[in-house]
Amino acid sequence: MNALLDQAMAFLTPLQGLIWIAGLIFLRVSAAVFLMPAFGEQSVPQRVRLVVALAFTAVIFPAVSGKMANLPSLPIAAAEEVLAGLCLGIGMRLFILGLQTAAAIAAQTTSLTQMFGSASPEPQPAFGNLLTVAALALAVTTGLHVRVASLLILSYEAFPAGHFPKVSDVTDWGLLNIVNATVLAFSLAAPFVIGSVIYNLALGVINKAMPQMPVSLVGAPAMTAGALILMAVAAPILLGIWLHDFQGFLAQPTRLSP
Repeated sequence: MNALLDQAMAFLTPLQGLIWIAGLIFLRVSAAVFLMPAFGEQSVPQRVRLVVALAFTAVIFPAVSGKMANLPSLPIAAAEEVLAGLCLGIGMRLFILGLQTAAAIAAQTTSLTQMFGSASPEPQPAFGNLLTVAALALAVTTGLHVRVASLLILSYEAFPAGHFPKVSDVTDWGLLNIVNATVLAFSLAAPFVIGSVIYNLALGVINKAMPQMPVSLVGAPAMTAGALILMAVAAPILLGIWLHDFQGFLAQPTRLSP
């Protein structure tokens, strides 16, 4: 029995370094996976997310294991890997938050707040759930897993293992991504806001010209019908814009310009 254990230890000793490297890579990957769109949604079971993180670790390990040299002490290296993964995951999650913000703005301006209620763990007004599910499906069908694997490999150039960037650089990068997500949200909601302003102006003119007419009773159904038609026409275009920006982030996660 002792001889068998000695043989097992002799076999595992050369692999100890690779095991520690794989563990550090897993810390970065798991932190990113648990926040990224689609794979990191709250509706996805924890075990499934764990398997996805292990799969991504196995995929990127051959490409990045050679970059794991000159690491600091293990606790510091582990903390830096987790922080790098959280930065990447938050950067991707901001695109979902931007889409949900756009849907909330559109819902408030077009009286669709109570329609298409969300069945997801995250409460979403109006057709936010519809747009979110459509965006996630679109991202997955266009090769999200491949792009995320490429992003994780590229992240070792922006966030080198054992050499975490300066806090000021990370802060500027995070602030820029928040600004971009806010601009994206208002851009996606713009058609609904503009349509609502035009509709209310027309309603005011009609009310001024025909005071006896119950404008509210006539206008409410027309507002809802117009919002639904606008949603059906504009949603494919808005999802295409969102996907373009999201894939741009996956291709260049550390860009410093919009």
